[in-house]
Amino acid sequence: MTLEGKLAKDLLAIQAVALRPNDYFTWTSGIKSPIYCDNRITMSYPSIRREIAAGMVEVIKEKYPAVEVIAGTATAGIPHAAWVSELLDLPMIYVRDSAKKHGKTNQIEGRVLEGQKVVIIEDLISTGLSSLKVAKALREAGAEVLGVVAIFSYELTKAHEAFSQAGVEYITLTNYPVLVKEAVDSEYIHQEDVEKLLEWRNQLS
Repeated sequence: MTLEGKLAKDLLAIQAVALRPNDYFTWTSGIKSPIYCDNRITMSYPSIRREIAAGMVEVIKEKYPAVEVIAGTATAGIPHAAWVSELLDLPMIYVRDSAKKHGKTNQIEGRVLEGQKVVIIEDLISTGLSSLKVAKALREAGAEVLGVVAIFSYELTKAHEAFSQAGVEYITLTNYPVLVKEAVDSEYIHQEDVEKLLEWRNQLS
């Protein structure tokens, strides 16, 4: 089994991702959705978080070998960035989506120098806007953003377009279509649910 298939199955097994094709969740934004993703749960499963970290390291070594700093998105990307930076023996920082209102009013915590090459670690890509805020902050600090590596993506067209427009590449370890396939294979959902799940994703795109 591929990493994207195994990880999708693991996320379902620990309920980091839940599918309810006939009883939609309500996201914070108000969007009604048959899927709810909370990859923070992976922190509580050492074997799965190691699998994620190893997968991210493999991607980074292959795609971004020049990387000098690993950046976690606050807050869900922070622990994964820590594990990845440890495996790569690289400096780590984390980036908020906006500057603090007190103290030194930092948006970037840790040290990144002008011109350093950075890979951003994210847990989830939906529209991509939160990741791109982080990329913008790093660029404004003088860093070179090589790309974003995330655990999971809904594979929305609007995300592809936003990243393309910003000139930022992103790679995920697994994604929504793979998750739906694994959910059917694991009898988590029925085959007749697949069309509804994919139609929802296409409408949201």
